[in-house]
Amino acid sequence: MLNWFSNLNYVYQALIATLFTYSITALGASIVFFFKKISKNVMDAMLGFAAGVMTAASYFSLLGPAIDHATTLNLNPWLTTTIGFLSGGLLLFFADKIFQRKLTKKNKRILMLISSITIHNIPEGLAVGIAFGATYYGLPGATTLSAIMLAVGIGLQNFPEGSAVSIPLLREGMNRKKAFFYGQLSAIVEPIFGVLGAILVISMQSLLPFFLSFAAGAMIYVIVSELIPESQTNEKKELMAIFTIIGFAIMMILDVALG
Repeated sequence: MLNWFSNLNYVYQALIATLFTYSITALGASIVFFFKKISKNVMDAMLGFAAGVMTAASYFSLLGPAIDHATTLNLNPWLTTTIGFLSGGLLLFFADKIFQRKLTKKNKRILMLISSITIHNIPEGLAVGIAFGATYYGLPGATTLSAIMLAVGIGLQNFPEGSAVSIPLLREGMNRKKAFFYGQLSAIVEPIFGVLGAILVISMQSLLPFFLSFAAGAMIYVIVSELIPESQTNEKKELMAIFTIIGFAIMMILDVALG
């Protein structure tokens, strides 16, 4: 199965991977058909684990290859990656501020929730697409396996995100089908931007270090602003922190030992 997937075009790999992450969001949103709530411990553990996987992937699958490729292209490695990293994080920061300000004025709490999760799904889709596109150049650390693990990590945190949209909508009085529809809709941007990310990377080699570090910066912003704080609202926050460490360790082992 892995051999078949590895032989596919990089754009198709990105499409399949982001369709997977989208489907996990849809699976999370489908909770409304069975439950009105789900164990907070389970949700927080998944968020903590995903935060660890995505943090490791930000370096081993994105920043590390960005530094290596910048050096290969005779670019200043620290300057190129720093500009890309800060650009990714700051863009998401300002996008959050703009949307929150506009939507709060209209008192559309649910719309703000859907919009904020959708905004965060854009760099996640880009990160997966860029990770698969980077394998085209055979960079150290930029492997199909590491890109797959990045998609798995993003998929894990998409499950609670899907339910985080659909369950509040159900509680607000929306019927189950509509609540599910809006829950899964928040991740529809991932396959779109996943394919776009892979195409951009493959067609613009000289910008690859910037794209890789940009995706890393955007991912770190999501991790620090959303995943870790949410998992730490749990009464067993020390245990949730262990899940983050485990997630990081697993991603590191897979990337370094098997990548």
